[in-house]
Amino acid sequence: MRRIVRPGFRAALLSTAAALLLGTSMAAKAQDTTPIKIGIIAEQSAIAGASISNAAQMAADEINAAGGVNGRKIQLVIYDNHSSATDAVRAFQRAVGDDKVVAVVGTYISEVALALQPWASRLKVPFITTGAASTDISKRVHDDYERNKYTFHEWMTSVAIADSVCDSIHEILQPKYALKTAVIFSEDAAWTTPLDNEYKACLPKIGIKVLEEIRFSPDTNDFTPIYSRIESQKPDVIVTGTSHVGVQPVVQWAQKQVPFAMVGQTSQATSGTFWNDTNGATQGLLTQSAAAEGAAITDKTIPFMEGYAKRFGQPPSYPGFSTHDAINVLAEAIKRAGSTAGDKLVDALEQTDYVGTIGRVQFYGRDEPYTHAMKYGADFITGVTLQWQQGKQVPVWPARVATGQLQFPAFVKLPAAQ
Repeated sequence: MRRIVRPGFRAALLSTAAALLLGTSMAAKAQDTTPIKIGIIAEQSAIAGASISNAAQMAADEINAAGGVNGRKIQLVIYDNHSSATDAVRAFQRAVGDDKVVAVVGTYISEVALALQPWASRLKVPFITTGAASTDISKRVHDDYERNKYTFHEWMTSVAIADSVCDSIHEILQPKYALKTAVIFSEDAAWTTPLDNEYKACLPKIGIKVLEEIRFSPDTNDFTPIYSRIESQKPDVIVTGTSHVGVQPVVQWAQKQVPFAMVGQTSQATSGTFWNDTNGATQGLLTQSAAAEGAAITDKTIPFMEGYAKRFGQPPSYPGFSTHDAINVLAEAIKRAGSTAGDKLVDALEQTDYVGTIGRVQFYGRDEPYTHAMKYGADFITGVTLQWQQGKQVPVWPARVATGQLQFPAFVKLPAAQ
């Protein structure tokens, strides 16, 4: 028997269906405009840590001004870890559990990054460290990919930093000076063990013999005995690895007039305030960094640096560059994934190919030794070598971004090349 549907009933059904569709559409639209929360965990009282949160805010504001990510604004939730791994872990837990962030960015301290990595795994939330250098961070991802795949290392590993230092010594110092010997001078920290090991591997490859590896406590206040020890060795150059300490060894290097050039990684010297911090004692110091004033690594580098200085009153420290890039890398990954779910974001982050302020960012794959670390090389990230000259950071390597020539204070004696 054929069922007869009255016109009025049919109209009611159509009206109900339309209402349901409209409600679903409106709900979807409301969900699409929900802010995307990203946690920033940094050392707010340190210049480098403040650069992380400042640069992240700049990037988020720029992305939001351009329409956001798939129509959604980025909302940063910023935490101060007080340079403490314990405080950082609590912040990570709060960020995910209470504030519902979809990813966490931050910290320039390797010990803090290593403490956060297991929590990224447990909570299945992507974590991008933008200043820590320890190779253990990416090595953990390689050794146990399924557990640790949520961590990405958007800063140069200690090995890449050492290779960058050796490459710059070979290309800008050795053509002018007969460098045959070096002393390694590093603070005792998680990131400097692989750094020093790579120094001991790459320096001999360019014809420089390592006379001694000196590691000192970051709490050291008087470097006079150490410099006396170095002078007794009579090296051609001192190759550095410092981050937590920086002002005092540089001041005493100048005061004592230690006659050897200092080149390597002096992280605090990447800050634009370092000249004033040392009362000019940093004249002639060479350090590896992400970027330097006037170094047009990409067409984004100088605009970012100028915009940061205008907004915050001083140039960014090294993790400011990588953090600005990381927020943009995350935004692109969310677009590609069409989702903020952890596993989907990991897949999308692995496809990263982003030209940022420090070069072209791609991550090493799961079968490579430093999984999820940034690729190092001329086509990717090399960093720059800057030298402090008359109160300015002058990029001197690589050649394509160099804006000045090497200058050393009179007390530095370098053997001329034959």
